[in-house]
Amino acid sequence: MIPLRLKIDAEATQPYVVRLRNFEGVGQPPDQIHPLEAVLETVDGEKSIFSGPTGTLQVFGVDPSELDGDSILVVPSRKIAHRLIRANSRHNTLLVTERCDQLCVMCSQPPKKQHVDMLPFFETAVLLAPWNSTIGLSGGEPTLFKYSLFAFLRRAMARRRDIDFHILTNAQHFDWADLALLGDIDRDRILWGVPVYASDGAVHDQIVGKPGAFDQVKKSLSVLCEAGARIELRTVLMRPNATALLDLARFVTTALPFVETWAIMQLENIGYGRQNWHSLFFDSSMQFEPVGKAVDFALSRGISTKLYNFPLCTVPAHYRAYAPSTISDWKRTYIEDCTQCSLRAECGGFFEWHPKVHGYGRFGAI
Repeated sequence: MIPLRLKIDAEATQPYVVRLRNFEGVGQPPDQIHPLEAVLETVDGEKSIFSGPTGTLQVFGVDPSELDGDSILVVPSRKIAHRLIRANSRHNTLLVTERCDQLCVMCSQPPKKQHVDMLPFFETAVLLAPWNSTIGLSGGEPTLFKYSLFAFLRRAMARRRDIDFHILTNAQHFDWADLALLGDIDRDRILWGVPVYASDGAVHDQIVGKPGAFDQVKKSLSVLCEAGARIELRTVLMRPNATALLDLARFVTTALPFVETWAIMQLENIGYGRQNWHSLFFDSSMQFEPVGKAVDFALSRGISTKLYNFPLCTVPAHYRAYAPSTISDWKRTYIEDCTQCSLRAECGGFFEWHPKVHGYGRFGAI
């Protein structure tokens, strides 16, 4: 698995963000180094030594060629660094907060009470990101700190006009007064990922652990629609909602025709998803019919519909075109059966922590 946390030793005493550079093998390094860059000076066994504006930084246990261009948050007191933006990855998501006002039964990132404002560090990392990056913002629930979030977006998007954002939100905190906030940012450069788990409000509320959540998400979607925002509707497939997926497709096509994409997502076996796996996991490899009917209906009504986190071998051939590779590279794995698969290059594989037993009943090389 790709490490996102690095063991380090830093000369500095306060946390800071820096971009690592490795010019080994480059005929002529650049004459000028960015003031927020640290350049590789030497490699000593498992230790890579970088030199930059805050002094010497030692990174342990990772090939420095894999770090070139990465923006990291160095925390000297804990002797760790977080890889905030990886230059060679399309999967860079910044955790805005661990707080949340919902308690979803399948949450992969169970909420915590404490909050540390990381947005100043994230803003620096965004400014150092590779050209034309798409950066994810997630939580917890980012809009619990709505005004700080929008201030961050305004500044970052003004200084980096090439960068887009993909923001995951439970859409519990938008109201009509937010139209001004939404109007201050470039709506075309933000995709809002909003969960709707059922057309029956009681089922949705039970899944997210919050009475009234369904009514509020409908209101928030209306606000986002009025603002001209781009919306990705997200539905995690589970036993509580699988048989009613066609009803949800009807709801999406009639009440939410303005969404850019509807994503039906397979369950991740981590966090509360692991704790509740046996009561939640719906084996679509064995029972694809409710998924197929929902996809067919939504597509017939002009809704772009995708299957996220579905290994291609678990999807009937007719539907594989709707199942892009979506599992983040740092938590993706390919099992032994994948070695000889003709579709491995197009497939997103499995979650690293997908169970070897009690998982998909039908899978294997295509």
